[in-house]
Amino acid sequence: MEIISAAKQQMDFMKLLVTELQNQNPLEPMDNHQMAAQLAQFTQLDLSERMNNNLETINETIKGMNLGFGGAMLMAQMNYAKSLLGHDIAFYSPAHQKLLNGNVQKVQFEDGQPVLSVKAQIVNPDQSVSEQTLLVKLSEITGFNS
Repeated sequence: MEIISAAKQQMDFMKLLVTELQNQNPLEPMDNHQMAAQLAQFTQLDLSERMNNNLETINETIKGMNLGFGGAMLMAQMNYAKSLLGHDIAFYSPAHQKLLNGNVQKVQFEDGQPVLSVKAQIVNPDQSVSEQTLLVKLSEITGFNS
């Protein structure tokens, strides 16, 4: 048995309704209340179908997150990373092999873990200062300012 979506059923109903209106007997017109009730039922069916699809998406997301201990830790890391957006942090940069300060610009994911995109002022070996955007792991943060 083929499953037909609410939107397709509603479109078929609208085609049927237009055909009925075009071919109805002017002395015995269609009942407006019955037509409105049928249209309302199709609208409700469509909304129910959309809500069901949204719930399926949420369930799939939750399954993918594995809400065990690992999933809870990931949620905590994501919340911590989001809380740092727009704040200045101190962090260790393995690439520069020193502590740096910078402002958290955005949060992104690498290998399933949140990583911060930080705009930092870096003093180069020739004492010039350059601004760079660095990716910082949460484990590299040594402190932050509000």
